[in-house]
Amino acid sequence: MRFGKTLRNAVYPPWSKNYIDYNKLKGLLREHDVIGDDSDTDGAWTEQDEEKFVQELLNVQLDKVNAFQVQTSQQLRERTSACEGKLRPLAEAGEENTAAVAEEERVKVASEVLTELDEITKEVSELEKYSRINFTGFLKAAKKHDRKRGARYRVKPLLQVRLSQLPFNSEDYSPLVRRLSVMYSFVREILSTKAVEPERGFGQDQYSSFKFWIHADNLLEVKTLILRKLPVLIYNPKSSKELESHANDPTITSLYFDNPQFDLYTQKVARSPEAGSLRLRWSGNLQEKPPIYLEKKIVTSDNLSKEVKVQLKQKHIKEFLDGEYRLEKQVHRMEDKGNGEVEQAESLKRDVEELQSFIKEYNLQPMLRANYTRTAFQIPGDDRIRISLDTNLALIREDSLDSERPCRDENEWHRTDIDDTGMEYPFTAIRTGEISRFPHGLLEIKLRGSAAHNSEWVKDLMVSHLVKEAPRFSKFAHGVAQLFEDHVNSFPFWLSELDNDIRRDPETAFHEEQERLAKHAEEDMAVGSFLGARTSPAARPLVGSPITRFTDLEPPRPRPQPHISTPQPRPQDRERERDAERERQEEPALLTRQEGEEEPLTQSRLASLFPSFIGYNRNKSSVVLPPGVQEPGYWIKDAGPVRVETKVWLANQRTFIKWLHISILLSTLSLGLYNAAGKHNDIARALSIVYTAFAVFAAAWGWYMYEMRARLIRRRSGRDLDNTFGPIVVCIGLAVALILNFAFKYSSTMDKIRGNNPGGTLVDSPVSIAQKAEMWKVANQQPLN
Repeated sequence: MRFGKTLRNAVYPPWSKNYIDYNKLKGLLREHDVIGDDSDTDGAWTEQDEEKFVQELLNVQLDKVNAFQVQTSQQLRERTSACEGKLRPLAEAGEENTAAVAEEERVKVASEVLTELDEITKEVSELEKYSRINFTGFLKAAKKHDRKRGARYRVKPLLQVRLSQLPFNSEDYSPLVRRLSVMYSFVREILSTKAVEPERGFGQDQYSSFKFWIHADNLLEVKTLILRKLPVLIYNPKSSKELESHANDPTITSLYFDNPQFDLYTQKVARSPEAGSLRLRWSGNLQEKPPIYLEKKIVTSDNLSKEVKVQLKQKHIKEFLDGEYRLEKQVHRMEDKGNGEVEQAESLKRDVEELQSFIKEYNLQPMLRANYTRTAFQIPGDDRIRISLDTNLALIREDSLDSERPCRDENEWHRTDIDDTGMEYPFTAIRTGEISRFPHGLLEIKLRGSAAHNSEWVKDLMVSHLVKEAPRFSKFAHGVAQLFEDHVNSFPFWLSELDNDIRRDPETAFHEEQERLAKHAEEDMAVGSFLGARTSPAARPLVGSPITRFTDLEPPRPRPQPHISTPQPRPQDRERERDAERERQEEPALLTRQEGEEEPLTQSRLASLFPSFIGYNRNKSSVVLPPGVQEPGYWIKDAGPVRVETKVWLANQRTFIKWLHISILLSTLSLGLYNAAGKHNDIARALSIVYTAFAVFAAAWGWYMYEMRARLIRRRSGRDLDNTFGPIVVCIGLAVALILNFAFKYSSTMDKIRGNNPGGTLVDSPVSIAQKAEMWKVANQQPLN
């Protein structure tokens, strides 16, 4: 199908005026002119024609599409926020069990919001299709130009630069979809007539996969970084002697199937539900007769994958693909053995039937070969963290679409010119146009379980400058887009970034990650938790944490509480635990809001959904739990009886005794000052009362801190035990009192001096000296010499 017809079929009618004008571009290109025909000067391609086409493609059409995508995306976010605003009263009334909103009103609002959510979801899906079909249209137009006018002008490099600067072909709709998904669950819970059964999330046996590109300059550094944590996994050693030497990394070949219409590729790029793929895979050289596996993989609508796989011998592959061989001997052998293998035989027959039906239904044939060298990292016996690094990736055509120059003999299931001669990378004998060499390395990280998802070194690697995230990258999709671009009308988004330099400065990568985390935190603030999901109280956001990269996964869902065996407290400790619980409940509300204290596990739904309504600290960002991980109802550190070390209690008592010592010193000072003041010294008596007040405060503060710290110790709280308020009050108060004492005493002394000497001089006059001498003489009754 020609792209013009594909574009017309893909147009969403309300947005028809905002798509790329492909026909206008073809008209400006003058597609039907004969190349090189310069006999007619009016028909020659001129600089003005080139400028017109480039301006229309790179400025007019590209700016039109990008502006519409940005505007529509912003409108969808605003409409989603409006839906959240309508649900706020429902969340409040549902959690507090008040009659603020009547049941009929709740159902009415929920129904209106559900209708709006359906429209938003539809437009989000259409917007993604809009971006993809326009992206393909720009590449098609640039390719037509370079093919017809490429002798003097090339526009595709300019287009790739412009595409890398605009967000319309790289917009991530995962946060918006997550917000819609959470609201869907909340609204349906209101409209449901019976309790909603918790949905099952990712189990412990399911993997979360993350894919990255690695520049050739960073390959060795990434390898050595992983080797510090995980050993290299050796593939199928043939003998124990070979274990003494280091085996080379295996070369893996994957042979992908599709039909001449490339239906499987189209489904994969469009991410259609139940999209499937089929491949033959083997390791090493085919001449060595390695085991060959035929694998069918289907990705379901809930992002889970289902795989069907059978092992075939090389001589039976062609017969199996034609439906003439069904592994009858192997099935009969398993049925004859018995001992539980009858069920395995039935399962094998079902797999064979499913694979052959799939091949027949889609008329599949080998289309693409992917050859690469794989280095796998994994701890033997521990598959929670699996990492594979693929290098020297070569994508080779394996089709026979061109009957005049077929790449593969129609009567063969593979290219014999490659496998019979043992051809290896870089496959220099392959004709140009039949091979595409991928310029980067491919890193895939598979994590299973909470311990793997919370591994610090894995998080650091995924957000480092050494890797570039490539979500949903596929060797099959990339190879078809590169080698069969004339046969397909849809391209994956990562093609525009292929020629860019993916190396990044470490500091720049860090700042970009921080900005992305802040944006994701804002999304979490808006989404909240309609489903009652809770965040670990003691959790703190990690710098550069890749937890936000889990946005492609399902949103947190309520899951059944796991059965965890915990130590049972002894009977004599139950009373102590009840006392601790009672003290925890009686603790003043002010203390529970201090920074660093554990938040209650049971927050209201309104508080977790709309934290700004209750003064929630926006600086606190919640941590999204990995799939399959349920927040526990208690802490491991809180299991069992309370055991406090003796030195902890003694340290608390020593601090209390120090405060009592300060109180006694201040009391002694105030008592001595009061007794020495006399009846007429009001200033001294007032200061003694002030010192007495500080002494009482010191004693009360010491007792208060002693009791509070004792409660925190019994609760095994993670809060800080220091508090600088009391010492600061005592120190500042004493300093002020001493300064005032000095000021008052100095002022009183100066007043007395000025009273005895009205003239203001401090030197006694001769008259005053004579008078004093006479008074002294009379008092002592002795003659003066």
